[in-house]
Amino acid sequence: MIRGKLFRAALLLAGVAPFAGAPAIAGQEAVPNKAQQAVAHPDQWPLLKMERTRDPRVEARIEKLLSRMSIEDKVGQLIQVDIASIQPKDLETYKLGSILNGGNSAPNNDEFAPPQEWLKLFDRFYDASMKRSDGRPAIPVIWGTDAVHGDNNIVGATLFPHNIGLGAMRDPALIERIGAATAAETAATGIDWSFAPTVAVVQDDRWGRTYESYSEEPEIVAEYAGAMVRGIQGQIGVDFMAPGHVISTVKHFLGDGGTGGHDQGDTRVSEKVLRDVHAAGYMTGLPAGALTVMPSFSSWNGTKMTGNKSLLTGVLKDRWGFDGFTIGDWNAHGQLPGCTNEDCPAAINAGLDMFMYSGPKWKELYANTLREAKDGTIPMARLNDAVRRILRVKAISGALDAGRPSSRPIAGKFGLLGAPTHRALARQAVRESLVLLKNQGSVLPIRPGAHVLVAGKGADNISMQSGGWSITWQGTDVPNDKFPNGESIWSGLKYAITESGGTATLSTDGSYTDKPDVAIVVFGETPYAEFAGDRPTLEFSPDDQSSLDMLRRLKKAGIPVVSVFLSGRPLWVNREINASDAFVAAWLPGTEGGGIADVLVAGNDGKPRFDFHGKLSFSWPKRADQYVLNRRDAGYDPLFPFGYGLTYAKGGTVPQLDESKPEGLGGNQNDVFVRGRLGAGIILAPQGALTTSKVDRRAQEDSYRLSFAGAGQLALNKVQALDLSRETNGDLGLIVEYRVVKAPQGAVTLGMGGGGKSATVAITDALKQGTGEWRQMAVPLRCFAQKGLDMSQIAQPAIFAADGPAVIDISGIRIASPAPGPFSCDPK
Repeated sequence: MIRGKLFRAALLLAGVAPFAGAPAIAGQEAVPNKAQQAVAHPDQWPLLKMERTRDPRVEARIEKLLSRMSIEDKVGQLIQVDIASIQPKDLETYKLGSILNGGNSAPNNDEFAPPQEWLKLFDRFYDASMKRSDGRPAIPVIWGTDAVHGDNNIVGATLFPHNIGLGAMRDPALIERIGAATAAETAATGIDWSFAPTVAVVQDDRWGRTYESYSEEPEIVAEYAGAMVRGIQGQIGVDFMAPGHVISTVKHFLGDGGTGGHDQGDTRVSEKVLRDVHAAGYMTGLPAGALTVMPSFSSWNGTKMTGNKSLLTGVLKDRWGFDGFTIGDWNAHGQLPGCTNEDCPAAINAGLDMFMYSGPKWKELYANTLREAKDGTIPMARLNDAVRRILRVKAISGALDAGRPSSRPIAGKFGLLGAPTHRALARQAVRESLVLLKNQGSVLPIRPGAHVLVAGKGADNISMQSGGWSITWQGTDVPNDKFPNGESIWSGLKYAITESGGTATLSTDGSYTDKPDVAIVVFGETPYAEFAGDRPTLEFSPDDQSSLDMLRRLKKAGIPVVSVFLSGRPLWVNREINASDAFVAAWLPGTEGGGIADVLVAGNDGKPRFDFHGKLSFSWPKRADQYVLNRRDAGYDPLFPFGYGLTYAKGGTVPQLDESKPEGLGGNQNDVFVRGRLGAGIILAPQGALTTSKVDRRAQEDSYRLSFAGAGQLALNKVQALDLSRETNGDLGLIVEYRVVKAPQGAVTLGMGGGGKSATVAITDALKQGTGEWRQMAVPLRCFAQKGLDMSQIAQPAIFAADGPAVIDISGIRIASPAPGPFSCDPK
């Protein structure tokens, strides 16, 4: 109740006018199956009082520019292209409005490129955009990036906890400071636009973007959204868009957190719930001055948001008075009925102002949009409105006058990346975000002089503790040395334990020579982003029990066990909690692993250096099938409720938890075969001179041996075809864990099939690189798409074929993000 009052107070402070018939917080409601339920009624939405008012001088300048622009210039402003799909020289001819770096796009195709290369590349794009000899106005291009938990694409940047951890802090003032630090580091590379903050109010924790949400509760999202926007852009009337601040994007409009756990899914709720729950972040983020808004990939009651005019135009622009511009998500316009990635007037007419495009055919998008603007399919008034909005943002943000990126006041000050003040801020955020779920026998804090075993896959793994959107899009397998200003959890623990007179030993598998006084085990989810993180249930690691086995082994040996759990959402971990004396939800803390040691390890006086501060911003499930678990829901029955969090000052006990789980819970939906278990609906289909048998790797008979006596093939057939088009567009790959037992005497290929066709990639050379060792290969899905395979109809997610003798063991096949680095689809 108190929170609800604070939420309403925050809205009043933001200038939200009262409106009748709708409480500030509403639960889920059934939605009639009528098409009209996807049409909003703007008069039923609150009015917003924007802190920023229009400057007549800016408006006059915009109109003057608009009057001098050709229709070709205007259409160009409506298009943003990924840097992987365009060259700077293209902007000498095509005067596009913006460029972006997608999750895996970087200068020179090098995800580990130093910041200097990012700045150099922006200079080249900027210079090309400003070249004019026809007397028409030169309008600079702007660069957008996903700086979602720090300037996370740049090596050396400070990576803050992901939003789910920040939500546990309950500290809006710190959020604003984090936004300002992120903006400063982004501006240091010359980039002037961040696609943040995400203000989703996630209602189903199976969604792969749950960690991008501050909370399941709308009032926390509202408290944070305005603060983050002020941090990124500056405060209106004080330092708004001053040097060191960048353009922010409130996203994803609207209802992205209500899609039933499916990325880019359909939010089936009433207009009242859409408004009172899912719009909370916009109620404060827009009044704080957010200059851009990103419509969601998702739908509302069957209608894609990118084409919902009643919301994009009727609510956002007309009712709320938003006068910035809307930017599409990654090729999202192509999902509208009657549209393709290269042709979609419906999105512009609905209220989208700028396309976000990735792919080689951006010139087709330009040509089609130009044709439609000329023939009236896109009315001239709508075209001018979109361009006017884009120019307004460029003028207000200073981009029209800032000059070359490298000449700007903050650009090139690479000492801001991982600056000590920013790292201290991130470390504070880590401390405040930790939630103590269990501390039986007061095993925490770790006493001075203790001999501590530090174990687990996440202990010395900055990539794992940072999660997705960390240097690479998926954040997978980025080595520690690519986080030069970061500290692993192990490093932080070792320093704190040693400083208090103890000793620390790192052992990833939990083995030891001298029995420790206590073990700290760091484990959890491996990194993922967006749809790659969607899962069918909330069971933690159904196919790999190695972390649980370690906890049980240590506890059985009489060693007190402290679990530090890394995750992007609450998960069903009853067994792991039972096997732990203390259990800490650390979320995805980012690069400052030392913040965990600050709370877990006592000082020399035996007293905690810092107490636990975090409170759950998401309810914690007691069953693996409680993926919809929000305190507004009927029958609310969590293991740990929203707001739960123990402290040293006020502890508590946890009884033995139920370890049973419902029958039929599946594993990760992107697992084809793993740990001896075939994915749902997968059938092995061997042909030719091939026999298969079971062999051991991590457990008894958890792998398959493929013994080719001659030409043969093994296909993994899917009963129901997979649609891997999103995964292909997202540059995921087919990941195979394998061991060569007998080197191939002929050619070997790895393929996929569907729609009556198949496509293969030669893997013979890879198989000859090592015999007898378990290795991993990753073949990007685009390799199969480039060979003409329809990735929306994959009936055979893996096909192994050899034309001669070979023996190969396979322990896992899955769809996931490949490790960083180049890959040739046609190796020599």
